[in-house]
Amino acid sequence: MKTKFTYDDVVQILPNSTPSNRIGERAWVVGVFETRPKGDYFKKFPEGIIYSIEFEDGCSMEIHENDLQLVID
Repeated sequence: MKTKFTYDDVVQILPNSTPSNRIGERAWVVGVFETRPKGDYFKKFPEGIIYSIEFEDGCSMEIHENDLQLVID
């Protein structure tokens, strides 16, 4: 599976995405999960690639690829 984003890409959460609490904020890709680790955590996401992203304030989250867009400066 080809990923849309890679490490250090600057991204933002798309409008109408879940979670919606940080829509439009800049974040950096710090992890890419092409294959899901064992356990229940990743079962809450639809099929596809999951990213760990980190915001400028140091908070991080995992999010599905379809909820992200690349930030072009």
